[in-house]
Amino acid sequence: MAASEHQLELVTIGRSCIDLYGEQVGGRLEDMASFAKYIGGSPTNTAVGAARLGLRSGLLSRVGADHFGRFIREQLAREGVSTAGVATDPERLTALVFLGIRDPDTFPLIFYRENCADMALDVSDVDPDYIRSAGAVLINGTHLSRPNVFDACVHACTIASQAGAKVVFDIDYRPVLWGLTGRDMGENRFVADDAVTARLQQVLPLCDLVVGTEEEVHILGGGTDTLAALRAIRERTSALLVLKRGPHGCVAFPDAIPARLDDGVVGEGLQVEVFNVLGAGDAFMAGFLRGWLRDEPLAACCRYANACGAIVVSRHGCSPAMPTWEELQVFLASDQRPFRLRDDVALEQLHWATTRAGDWDELMVLAMDHRSQFEALCAQAGADPARIATFKALALRAVDRVARGQPGFGLLLDGRYGMRALEAAADYPYWIGRPIEMPGSRPLDFESSPDVATELATWPRNHVVKCLAFYHPDDPDDLRERQERQLLRLQDAARKTGHELLLEIIAARAGAVDDHTVARAIQRFYDLGMRPDWWKLEPSDSADAWRNIERTIVANDAHCRGVVLLGLSAPEEELVASFQVAAARPLVKGFAVGRTIFADAAARWFGGEIDDEAAVDDLAARFGVLVEAWRRARSANIERHAAADCAR
Repeated sequence: MAASEHQLELVTIGRSCIDLYGEQVGGRLEDMASFAKYIGGSPTNTAVGAARLGLRSGLLSRVGADHFGRFIREQLAREGVSTAGVATDPERLTALVFLGIRDPDTFPLIFYRENCADMALDVSDVDPDYIRSAGAVLINGTHLSRPNVFDACVHACTIASQAGAKVVFDIDYRPVLWGLTGRDMGENRFVADDAVTARLQQVLPLCDLVVGTEEEVHILGGGTDTLAALRAIRERTSALLVLKRGPHGCVAFPDAIPARLDDGVVGEGLQVEVFNVLGAGDAFMAGFLRGWLRDEPLAACCRYANACGAIVVSRHGCSPAMPTWEELQVFLASDQRPFRLRDDVALEQLHWATTRAGDWDELMVLAMDHRSQFEALCAQAGADPARIATFKALALRAVDRVARGQPGFGLLLDGRYGMRALEAAADYPYWIGRPIEMPGSRPLDFESSPDVATELATWPRNHVVKCLAFYHPDDPDDLRERQERQLLRLQDAARKTGHELLLEIIAARAGAVDDHTVARAIQRFYDLGMRPDWWKLEPSDSADAWRNIERTIVANDAHCRGVVLLGLSAPEEELVASFQVAAARPLVKGFAVGRTIFADAAARWFGGEIDDEAAVDDLAARFGVLVEAWRRARSANIERHAAADCAR
C-alpha cells in the first residue's frame, strides 16, 4: 500500500515530555525565574512539526495519569497529531525537562526522567494495526537506552517493514540518558561508548532513512572520523543517510559514501542568527520527511529540512516554533530576510495565525463583561455590589444550557466581578473572552497594571483579550494617536504572552458614521501594523458597509478569525434584523451580545423578584432566541448562495 493510501503517513515512537523553557535569556539556569511550558521530546516534536507541514502524523508513547500527561494529549490533538498510540501509565509521572538559553553555544538542560512514563514503553504498547496504518515509523536513539523500549521499537519497526512501510531512524544521541555524564550535563552531545554504538547499530538493518549530526554519526559509526563513521554505517544498512551540518546545511548519501562529504547531495545552509538550537534537529527531520514521504526529489527534501531548522533555531521553544506548510512556502519564496529571523514581522504574524488553536466557523457569545452597567443595576435596586459575581456565574449555566457542549459558543467575562465564572468556565469547551480596558475610557486606558503585559501574563492562555475602543477615524489627531499607541502596546503584549486579541470598535458614539467609516478605522489599524485575531463591530443594516468591512479585512489579513456583532442594548427585533444583513458576509461569524439578553433578568434578580433558576431560565431563553435567529440568517444566506451558484 502506497504511503498516500495509509491512514497515517508517519508514526513517531518514543519520548513525550514537558519542556519547561527558561523565559530569561542570557543567564544561568540557576538564575532563571520563570519557565514556559511546552510539549517536548524529540519524536513528539517531530510529530508536531510533520503535522504542521501537512503530514498525517501520530505518536506512540506513554504519558502519566497526571495534569501534564493530559496537557500532552490535548496539545497533540490541537496540533492534529493522532493520539491513538499514546497510552496512559497509571503508576509513573510524565517526564520533565528544564531548558535554558545561555548564549548561542550554551543551552543548559536537565532531564527529570527517573522511572518516567515514556521510558516504560514496552512491546505490549505496540498495536500492530496502528503501526500498519502508517506509511512510515520513526524511532529515536535515546529511547533505545532501555531494553524494554528497545524491544518495543524493534517490534514496531519489524511490523512496519513487513507491511511495506518505511523505517526512519533519528540517531538523537543524549549521553546523559545513557548514564555517561553527570545529570547536570544534559546539553552534552557526545561521549564515545562502544556499548552504545553496538546497541544503536542493531536497528540499522531495519532502516530506510538514518538522520543525524556529525556527533551522532560518530556514535553510530563508532569513530570520530565522519567519513569513516559513515562508511561503517553503510556496511550495515542500505538506507538513505543524511548528515546534518548546522548552519552549513546537510548532505545526503543515497548510495556509497564518496571520498568527500561535499560529493554527496548537498543541501545548502541558510544564514540566520542562532538563538536556540534546541528543537532545530526535530524541525529538520519534519521538513525532510515532508518531502521524502511525498516522493519529492532529494534536493527538495534537503531544502525543506534546512529551512525548517533555520526557522526553529531563531525562536524560543521546540514544538511551538515549528513552521507550518504555508509559512515554509513563504519563507522559501524569498531570500530577502533579516539575519535575526524573529524580527521578520510578516513571517512571525503568519506563524502566529497559522498555529492558533481551534477553528471557529461560527461564534455565539453571551457578553457579561460589563462592569459599570452592573454597578448601576445594583445601585438602582439598592443591592450589594458583592452580588454581581453571583449573578455573573449564572451566565455560564445559561450558555451551557443552550450550547450543551457544542462548539461555536462562548462567554465574555471580566476579572473584576466575573472571576468565579471564569474559573468555572475552565472545565467547559467554550470560547472565553476577557476585557482589558477601563470601562468607558476615552482615551483608552487599561484596567490593570500600567504594564499591560504583566497583567496578561497572569491570564490563562485560552482567555482571549477583548479591548473596547471608542474610536473614530476622524478623531482629533492627539486623541486618535494616543488610543492607537495604547492598542499597539496591547497587541505587542498579547503576542508575547500568547493570547488572542479581539478588538471592539464603537465609532457611532464618537462621530458621524457612513458606509465607509468602520472600514476606514479598520484600515487605519492595519496600516499601523495591527492584526487582531477578531473584530467586534456595531450592528448595521447596510449591506454596503459590511461589504466594505469584509473587503478591508480580507485584503489586509487573510487569516483573520472573523467578526462578531455587538449589541449596544438594541432591542431583540433590531438585532435579529441586523443579522439578516451581516450574515451575508462569510467573515461575520456570529455575535457577542450582553444587555439585550441580561438587562431585564439582572434588574429583577438584584431586586429580589426572581431567584437563580428563574434568572438562568430567562438568560438561556433570550440567548437561545438570538442563537436561532443567527443560525436562520446564516442558513438562509447559504441557501441563497447555493441557488445562485446553481443558476450560474
